[in-house]
Amino acid sequence: MSDLLHTHPIDTAVHDASGAVKLYTEPSDHLARLLAPETEIPWYVSIFEAIKELFNPKQLPPLELTSKPVAVKDIWGLYESDPKSRYYSMGGHVAVFALLWFGFTSPTVQKAIRNTLLIDPNIKPYVPDVKPKQNTMQGGGGGGAREPLPISKGKLPKPSPKQFVPPQIIDHTPKLAMAATILAPEDTPLPQSNLNNWGDPLAKMINGSNGNGAGGGMGNGTGGGVGSGKGGGFGPGEGGGVGGGVFRVGGGVSAPSVLFKVDPEYSEEARKAKYSGTVLLSVVVDSEGRARDIKVLKSLGMGLDEKAVEAVQKWKFKPGMKGGSAVNVRAQIEVNFRLL
Repeated sequence: MSDLLHTHPIDTAVHDASGAVKLYTEPSDHLARLLAPETEIPWYVSIFEAIKELFNPKQLPPLELTSKPVAVKDIWGLYESDPKSRYYSMGGHVAVFALLWFGFTSPTVQKAIRNTLLIDPNIKPYVPDVKPKQNTMQGGGGGGAREPLPISKGKLPKPSPKQFVPPQIIDHTPKLAMAATILAPEDTPLPQSNLNNWGDPLAKMINGSNGNGAGGGMGNGTGGGVGSGKGGGFGPGEGGGVGGGVFRVGGGVSAPSVLFKVDPEYSEEARKAKYSGTVLLSVVVDSEGRARDIKVLKSLGMGLDEKAVEAVQKWKFKPGMKGGSAVNVRAQIEVNFRLL
C-alpha cells in the first residue's frame, strides 16, 4: 500500500467501514492525464534529424505480402471465337464507305444538297445602307433687323462650331455680355477689317445698319449670320460656313488635281488665222471631281473660249479635301492653244 501511495502521491487513501482502501483522484490530475503529451520539436532538432536522415537513411524491414492473387475467369471466354465475324465487320465498313463515296460524288446528290442549303455560299459582306452625312458647314449665312439701309461695313466675329450670340450693331449694353460669333469651323479664313463695329468687310459704306434681312445677325438674308445667305455663317449659301458651299485652296483645303483630260479643239476661224494663246478659266471642282460654274477670266476670242470650256467640261479631277472629306473648291485652269 505504501508503494501505491508513493507512486500516486496526489491520490487520497480512504478506509471504508469494511476496512477496504479506496483511492480518490483530484479533478485537475484527471484532466492532466487526458491531455496529449508535448509534441512540439525545436527547429534545430528537426534540422539535425533531416540532415542525419539525408546521409544515413533508416533501413526499413523487408516488405511482407500478406495477400495473394486470386484467379478470375477470362471474360473473353464467355464468347465463342467465330472467324466469320471478322468478314462481317469488314464487309459492313466497306459498304458504309462506298455509300458515302457515291453520295458525295454523285451529281444528282450534289445538286440536291445545293438546293437545300439554308445559307447562300456567295453571300456578300454586310454593308449597312447609311446615307452620307450632310456637311452643314459648306454654305454661308445672313441675317438682318428689317432696317432700310444695307448692311454696314465692319469686321466679322470669330468663327465657332456653335453660335450663342449673333453679331449685331446695338445702341445699348446687354445685361449678359457674350462674345458674338458666326457659325463656321474655327480655322475658316475670313475677310479681315480694322473697323471696331460688326459688319461685312466687303460692304461699301459704314452706316451703322444691320441690314434689311431678318432673324438676327446682319445682312439681307436670314438666320443669324452675316451676308445674303441663310444660316449662321458668312456670305451666300446656307447652313453655316463661308460662301455658298465653295471653298478656296488654303486654310486646310487642298487643291484639286487633274486625273484625265482631253485636248481642246481649234476653231476654224482661229486655225485659218494661225492664232494661238492661253485661255484662263475659273472653275468649281465639285466633290465628285467634275468641273462646273466655269467662267472665262482671260479671253482669246475667235471661238477658242468656247472650245476651252467644252474641253474642261470633259476633264476628270481628284477633288479638293478638307478634314478628310471631298469638298467643292474654286480653282483656275489655263488652257493652251498651240498650232503644230
